[in-house]
Amino acid sequence: MSIRASHRTLAAALTATTALTLISFPAFAQQASADSDVTEVVVTGSRTQPRSRLDTLAPVDVIRKDALDAQGSTELAQALSRAAPSLTFPRPSAVDGTDSVRPASLRGLSPDQTLVLLNGKRRHTSAQVNTNGSAGRGSAPADLNAIPTSALSTVEILRDGASAQYGSDAIAGVVNLRLREARSGGSVSASYGQYNTEVEAARSSRKENDGRTSNVAGWVGLPLGSDGFLTVSGEYRNREATNRADTDPRVTPNRVTGRYGDPKQESLALFANAGKPLQNGWELYGFGGVQDLKSESAAFFRPSNNSGNVVSIYPDGFLPLISVKSKNYSATFGTRGQWGDWTSDYSVNWGRNELEYNTLNSVNASYGTASKTSFYDGKVVYDQLVLNADISRQFPIGFYSPLTFALGVEGRHENYEITAGEQQSWALGPITTAGAGAQGFFGFQPSNAVDVNRDNFGLYAELSATVVPQLSFDFAARAEKYSDFGDNLSGKLSLRYELTDNLALRGSVSTGFRAPSLQQQYFTSTASVVSGGVVVETGTFPASSAVARTLGAPALEAEESTNYAAGLVYRKGRFELTVDAYRINIDNRIVLTENLSGTTEITNLLKPYGVTAARFFTNGVDSETTGIDLVANYRLPTDDYGRFNFNFAWNSGNTEITRLPGANTVSSLQNPPVLFARIRQYILTNSTPENKGSATVDWSGGKWAVNGRATYYGDVIDAAAIFPNDIHTGEKTLLDLSASYKLTDKTSFTFGADNVFDVYPDKTIASLQGSQGALAFSRFSPFGFNGRYLYTRVTHNW
Repeated sequence: MSIRASHRTLAAALTATTALTLISFPAFAQQASADSDVTEVVVTGSRTQPRSRLDTLAPVDVIRKDALDAQGSTELAQALSRAAPSLTFPRPSAVDGTDSVRPASLRGLSPDQTLVLLNGKRRHTSAQVNTNGSAGRGSAPADLNAIPTSALSTVEILRDGASAQYGSDAIAGVVNLRLREARSGGSVSASYGQYNTEVEAARSSRKENDGRTSNVAGWVGLPLGSDGFLTVSGEYRNREATNRADTDPRVTPNRVTGRYGDPKQESLALFANAGKPLQNGWELYGFGGVQDLKSESAAFFRPSNNSGNVVSIYPDGFLPLISVKSKNYSATFGTRGQWGDWTSDYSVNWGRNELEYNTLNSVNASYGTASKTSFYDGKVVYDQLVLNADISRQFPIGFYSPLTFALGVEGRHENYEITAGEQQSWALGPITTAGAGAQGFFGFQPSNAVDVNRDNFGLYAELSATVVPQLSFDFAARAEKYSDFGDNLSGKLSLRYELTDNLALRGSVSTGFRAPSLQQQYFTSTASVVSGGVVVETGTFPASSAVARTLGAPALEAEESTNYAAGLVYRKGRFELTVDAYRINIDNRIVLTENLSGTTEITNLLKPYGVTAARFFTNGVDSETTGIDLVANYRLPTDDYGRFNFNFAWNSGNTEITRLPGANTVSSLQNPPVLFARIRQYILTNSTPENKGSATVDWSGGKWAVNGRATYYGDVIDAAAIFPNDIHTGEKTLLDLSASYKLTDKTSFTFGADNVFDVYPDKTIASLQGSQGALAFSRFSPFGFNGRYLYTRVTHNW
């Protein structure tokens, strides 16, 4: 069933207009010298020979560091979402831990259906599970913002299924973060910015100057012996919170009591990348880093008469704060070189994410005046260890180019832990008529604690060659064996045919999969409540738990996909155009069910476990995603007017649900519950815009450089249980401008504004904001809801 409105007419109009505009330049461009062309070698998407960006058999966006710097955001995920329309980074608020570890989405699919690599090696995912009402609900993806942009040289975004090459999670594509390699030189930059905006909510309007952000980042290249390199990068960021809440109708006089926006954050990240040549063509390499993030977001305000309040502690009510301390560690070591005719690469890769939760400025009302006001809520930890060996060789067998054969094995060990919080964070105290646990964020109970692990073994092979000068192919296959859910076999065939020197066709068909993460298999969080004088639990339970099995939950299986892609590459002079259409069918998508409760039948089923309501992860949703990506570039160097670079990019994609979980999951129920209702369906299919596009102009001349970017976002629906109560973000276009001036040959000053015209998503009408009035704008807005951001930056290179 389709539950999106399409804007394909607008997409076609903008595409045609921009293409005609760009194509009108070539005669003027021929005056430029050839040395201004940039050849970008892509290593993502194939384990055989690297290719230039336009010669790949699948679409790959190459985003250079200067494109990330030409904006005010210091968050990598935000910067990538502006540079690549196929990637979206919403900024949800009031969704607990997801406020601090926000997920990014590629082609509108789930965030954990995109694989993140660091220097071509699998990056560990976050321990955070997005269980609330935000984009990416039910997922546990990698945290892109844990990587400082100062550490990167380029980012490659493969917009094609790649499970046959890289294994689980690569259904939508791959984001490969390539670290800087330098043995000399360096750079340091300091920036400051803040939001300067007019907040026009349904009940109120005001001017805000908040979100003050200070950022210091840099890198230095050091020699490692006579021929090696060590590049060290770092970043420190301190950001104040933003607040776009509306006035609270429950208090007199009405005033803003909530905090709805970006969390307060302080982070420090350090990364290193090294390489050292050895004898006989061998090389040692290593890279890794640490990131320490402290983040503080807000729950909803509790007024003085709230049942969760202790009036003697908070006579005027209170706003609970959720503190998340995230620590990321990663380290990779390896060697590569030649064994005779075989090119080899052997590596060991480790990564870990720790998330510690605390609730501040809160209370456990069931303890009355004996309640604490700050609580340790527990910790979740995910780590992985990957061993990898790759070999490849070329065989001359009569094709136009030698046949390249690649073979590899990979072993992975994963571990997931939940540790309980202190007792008052989750317990029901002596006042059994009051709410249990810390208000705002409920601590993990001892019964929630887990320590589980699994192993995975993968074997993969790839063949690649140019058969005749016009025709190239790449075939990959991968077999996987997991210790907890079984086996999988994936394959991919890619073809490219050069019709002329200027025009090539490319396409691929592949199968893919995503293994259920340990987080999805074992995450549990429960709350104690009193029902009829009896203490019972409600919350999220693993599919393998007795509670979930009683409700008919089967063991989780892998998601399986079939990807089809077809496109063209056109280049003439300095003009480049790629158009790629795709269809992605996914079976058995893993989703988080509704909270099942209320009926006599369910109550009787759950009563033996002391539980009144439960939700769990389950397979059962099938979907089809179709769309088209368009990217056009034109470089225009001139003798008298500087250098121009024009870019236009567009993504149009639509996801439809083709099958829902069966209502007869529990055969003993006469009236089985709906497992996946309307709101959850829209989160799966409509939490990112169907259409997103950008038009960018870069100009540099003399001591000046100017960047302008207009980004269009289609409407996103924040669904309600019934259609009339849906909230829309509206179709919006944001303009970003920046200018840089070289004070000296090595020092430059930049000033700019993101969202120059202070554009917001459509405001939420008062009747749909909820009783607290905080939700002034939809948390599904694809560009957030903070308004205009002004910033300055000073950069010194050496």
